[in-house]
Amino acid sequence: MKQKYYAVRVGKTPGIYMTWDECKDMVHGYPGAIYKSFEKLEEAEAFAGIKMNVDIDSEDFNSSSSEVLSENAYAFVDGSYNDATKVYGYGGFLCYDGKKYIVQGSGNEIEMATMRNVAGEVLGSMAAIRLAIDMNIEELDIYYDYMGIEMWATGAWKRNKKGTIEYHEYIKSIKDKIKLNFIKVKGHSGVEGNEEADKLAKEAVGIQ
Repeated sequence: MKQKYYAVRVGKTPGIYMTWDECKDMVHGYPGAIYKSFEKLEEAEAFAGIKMNVDIDSEDFNSSSSEVLSENAYAFVDGSYNDATKVYGYGGFLCYDGKKYIVQGSGNEIEMATMRNVAGEVLGSMAAIRLAIDMNIEELDIYYDYMGIEMWATGAWKRNKKGTIEYHEYIKSIKDKIKLNFIKVKGHSGVEGNEEADKLAKEAVGIQ
């Protein structure tokens, strides 16, 4: 099956989404939502008006995230968990060539839910990497606030949960496709990219 790109021009968070479920969360119940699916990423970008919606070189971005300005493509990812619904999820974004691409999703599989927000952390990292590979990006900086994102990927931490095992195996499977650089940032410390990823992760699990 061909990869589809779901472009949201007007919605809760405009951007490019990789699945219909992610897109649906951004447009259902949103007055005047404008969205469409495409088979080509370039067409989705044009429809969503990514260049107009995103300004990653703005003063606000630089002032709070100066350490993030990288020559490589980079992504911020975060996870969240809703105690009331037992739903885990992730949120974040990938920035490349002056454009921003949202990654967001959730799930409620019982075994994964035992990992709570950590399930979202690893799924978010994988989602960003998949998108980067799909875009033929050769090197990606991943900014995270939970050490497991790097430690499970590299094998420095033992894996004893389904989610951590699958995460480690996935990273091994794509090592020849993309170079990954993991960069730790302090959570809830004013780093704008991290704050945005946290907000998107909470939104994915229904936490306002």
